[in-house]
Amino acid sequence: MTEQLASGDLTEAVAGAVLGTPGVAFLRPGLAQLLRASSSLARRRAVGEGPGRPSRSSGVRVTRGGGAERWHVEVHVVLRRGHRAVDVTREVRTAVTEAVRRVAGARAPLRVSVTVTGLV
Repeated sequence: MTEQLASGDLTEAVAGAVLGTPGVAFLRPGLAQLLRASSSLARRRAVGEGPGRPSRSSGVRVTRGGGAERWHVEVHVVLRRGHRAVDVTREVRTAVTEAVRRVAGARAPLRVSVTVTGLV
């Protein structure tokens, strides 16, 4: 499996794990995803199509570096009100670790960063 394919598979696995965590409302889209979505929406409106589905993984960034085979996962989430941010981020970190271990291998070194960007 190539590194780019592995990174894409990991990104999707991580996004699914994060979205399945209680208290997570959604992944925060980045500027590139917002621009891509707005230009895509404008093109679809011009040809009379409906809106498309946003990327599930827009708030997840998976990179490799920092030593032999080390993965770094950055997650940006918006949480639901009524959930303690510290508890949700711990659960997100656990879910991300399990997803990466499942996809990349049980012994893959890993660093996980979870950033809460808002509450809804």
